[in-house]
Amino acid sequence: MYTIELQPEELRLLRSALGSYLQAFGHNEADVVQAAKTLLLKLPEPVDVKAG
Repeated sequence: MYTIELQPEELRLLRSALGSYLQAFGHNEADVVQAAKTLLLKLPEPVDVKAG
């Protein structure tokens, strides 16, 4: 198991990249599509951090 720390913007970028991957390449590679969907489910929702 690996642990990485992401800033909120990095998490948004990762979620967006996986979503784009699924839209662009999700038609033929069923195993990769399922792995990407599973990974997306593991990611937390980004939290908006507002400067004080």
